[in-house]
Amino acid sequence: MTVETQNTTTVSLLKDSNQALGIGEFAVRFMNKEIGEPSQSVIDRTTLFFTDAVLCGLSAVAVKTNAPTILREEALDYPCEQGATVFGSSVKVRPEKAALANASAVREWDSNGTNFGYNPELGHTAGEFGHNDFYSVPIAAAQVMRQDGETALRGMILLDEIRGRLAEVFSLKSYKIDHVVHGAIASAATYGAMCGATPEQIESAIGMVVAHYIPWRAIRAGKQLSDSKGASAAISTEVAVVSMMRSMKGFMGPRDIFRNPEAVFRQFESTDGDSPFDLILSHSGDDFAVMGMHFKIGLYEHQSAGALQGLLNLIQENPSISTDPTSIQEISITAYEPAFGIIGDPAKRNPTTRQSADHSMVYIVSAMLKKAQGVAKSEGEAFFSQSNDEVWKRLMLTPYDYDADAVDDETTRAIMETITFKHGGEEFDRNYPDGIPTAMTITLSNGDVLESGLVMYPSGHARNTTCHLEDILHAKFKMHGQIALDDAELVIAECNSIATLSQDEMQTLLTTPLADRPLYKD
Repeated sequence: MTVETQNTTTVSLLKDSNQALGIGEFAVRFMNKEIGEPSQSVIDRTTLFFTDAVLCGLSAVAVKTNAPTILREEALDYPCEQGATVFGSSVKVRPEKAALANASAVREWDSNGTNFGYNPELGHTAGEFGHNDFYSVPIAAAQVMRQDGETALRGMILLDEIRGRLAEVFSLKSYKIDHVVHGAIASAATYGAMCGATPEQIESAIGMVVAHYIPWRAIRAGKQLSDSKGASAAISTEVAVVSMMRSMKGFMGPRDIFRNPEAVFRQFESTDGDSPFDLILSHSGDDFAVMGMHFKIGLYEHQSAGALQGLLNLIQENPSISTDPTSIQEISITAYEPAFGIIGDPAKRNPTTRQSADHSMVYIVSAMLKKAQGVAKSEGEAFFSQSNDEVWKRLMLTPYDYDADAVDDETTRAIMETITFKHGGEEFDRNYPDGIPTAMTITLSNGDVLESGLVMYPSGHARNTTCHLEDILHAKFKMHGQIALDDAELVIAECNSIATLSQDEMQTLLTTPLADRPLYKD
């Protein structure tokens, strides 16, 4: 492993080195505190993402959404005294099954944190997607090993760092491979380092993950999306933990996988024998991958965030468009690739499932405008004179804006028919993934044209400096918490204080009984 001499906060794993072993060495040293002093900002931001993830997951389980329910029941079929817990149960299960069930729940609503793989200072701009679906792995490891909350949080920082930096240097989506592969690699390394594996054992597990378990983006394509969309990361956590446990028992997977000529990395990007990229991992200071991750202010595919912010801005400037729906003749949205390709897919103009609706630009925007119309009807135009933060909190899209009744709603469908969505070409593409470049134009029936201008950093974006993020997020936590729990604030407080939890307190984390709620109509 080569350490940069000019920067004592990073480790460089060069393309001509065994990067899989280097990741293993880095992970072990970081978890053993031989290296690594993340700043308080990194700790605080990771804690917020963790709380966000847990509340998303609890709400999905409480209303018995399909995939999380099936995978949670599957996990409970594998009791293990020295295992880990699943949401809402004190029963210990096998760690790979706990990771699977909890990660599936976290991802079900598509409402948790995301990143776009962007680090221009180093020229690492692959722009691969990624999400913090993987915190169930360090939680499971901490419970299995009887570690405290500070250790679990350190594992989350490590996992996001490996996953996030891989997203900056290698675009899996370019080759139709699902982005969760980066998370699977990071999960194997983190679980191994927390459970006492050697760097060589981690290298072996990473080799197994990459060689045996590559998911394709067919998971996120097609006319209507399925349970596989939300469960893809979860299945990768199971694979990662199983591979790591297998490696620790002596099974040897492919070594030096990043330079293997038949593995995914060199298979698609030809080299003379090296890996296609240098990998730089931070262990100290402020510059961690998690600092470039984005929060979602509600439930939506993150590529739509610019359009939602544009719509919110236009409603605040012209509240009459919410009080008189007939005044809108056309809504035109212009954005970048891959937003246009993913949530502008013609197959998603007529979503019939929640999984397709939350990946449909026309549906997402229509759902927010319908919600604005409801607020205007009950509280009047004056409501929209409040701050951006207050309007976001009220127009925040919830799971119930995507249930079966909502997807078929006549008002929403009528709005969808007024929307056109086009690719803005190079002018927009060059501004991604720095921002989420989106413009909205609303043409009124009287001929007036309302323009949002270019939206780059919507509320929740890592580079947004105008919103009061923690205030908005607390409203989001409460929204999800109230779906799942009789007293959401207790769980929110527990998650927000994870760094202070003792070993014993970690054993009961996530076990708060869930409230009895009606089944979600998906």
